[in-house]
Amino acid sequence: MYPLLTPLRIIEASSFVASPTAGLYLSQMGADVIRVDQIGGGPDYRRWPKTDAGASLYWEALNKGKRSVALDLANPEGRELLAALATAPGDDAGLFVTNFPVDGFLSHETLAKRRADLITVRIMGQADGGPALDYTVNCALGYPQLTGPASLGRTPVNHVLPAWDLLTGAYAAFALLAAERHRRLTGGGQEVRIPLSDVGIATVANLGMLAEVLETGADRERLGNEIYGAFGRDFLTRDGERLMIMAITPRQWSGLVAVLGIGETVADIEAARGVTFARDEGVRFEHRDALYPLVERAVAVRDAGELGAALDARHCCWGRYQPMSAAAHDPVLVGDNPIFADIDHPSGRRYPAPGAMATLPGLPRQTAVRAPRLGEHSDAVLADVLGLGSGAIGALHDRGIVAAAIVADS
Repeated sequence: MYPLLTPLRIIEASSFVASPTAGLYLSQMGADVIRVDQIGGGPDYRRWPKTDAGASLYWEALNKGKRSVALDLANPEGRELLAALATAPGDDAGLFVTNFPVDGFLSHETLAKRRADLITVRIMGQADGGPALDYTVNCALGYPQLTGPASLGRTPVNHVLPAWDLLTGAYAAFALLAAERHRRLTGGGQEVRIPLSDVGIATVANLGMLAEVLETGADRERLGNEIYGAFGRDFLTRDGERLMIMAITPRQWSGLVAVLGIGETVADIEAARGVTFARDEGVRFEHRDALYPLVERAVAVRDAGELGAALDARHCCWGRYQPMSAAAHDPVLVGDNPIFADIDHPSGRRYPAPGAMATLPGLPRQTAVRAPRLGEHSDAVLADVLGLGSGAIGALHDRGIVAAAIVADS
């Protein structure tokens, strides 16, 4: 956590991955992010993975550091409170992140009547307002036909990382800050719409892959664990460890050749084929039919620990394959990593939680803050942001418009 965005106040009305991710990143950089949910929780409040008691580890991970307000959004009075929070006055307020539909009570046009300089960042499925999720976007982009070994033919393989959700969330956080800067310069608010499908296809284009298929008229071949256009693949060591070994730069390639003691054979291949592998990663890829078996044999007679140390000494690029259960206890990734801190969570569990992924050497890192309990800050936010007195807040509770924290989630 870093206080870079203090005292920005952002109202978030969202669910699932992309929109909560935007709020999470903004919170981790110091913004006061207030998540507003339906009383009892929105559609993602019980999402897997869960504890045995039913508390969502997913929900408490994506909502760290935020404040929580619980309202009856099926009631016009509850909707009015959410609209009032989103459009509350203040130079550092009037910032709204949502994945609610374009139309309805949270439309930008409706909200902007209450505050003309409102900034709404709206995450959408498709640009035309149609629904889309990460998997439905991914299947349309062609990546499932590239994932997995060539033996699968054209059978699609969905990867498990919700990449488009995460990219969209990060882009939404960036877009909100860009719009906020524009408002400071011009005084004008605006709506920023970010469709998941547009993030997906734009990313494909930004990586040159759209131009590639237009240029070649064909889909890229399936490569399994091989890295397209460079030297990189998984290799098995003598003691049964599987390592991902890459050589992108000339230094990495020369180091790998030296560590494996294959310099003479590599020179013979270069001479026979009239090429040099020293400078161009693409040439190494083109001649992988000769290089991969050579490296495979050299790695197969080495133990992982000894080989890894030798690769490190020559500044080579490699990684050890390990299950997530091992990554969770990895001292470099988690145990000794300063972005993590052991904290108590609303689920009743205590486990490491990350703060900001960025490190700012000039600022002290603040400990990660747990997610709120649903409705934990309802009263405080209504008092501080909307100026409601205790009597008015009590009356809202009596009518079931507002709910306080659910202490025991089971």
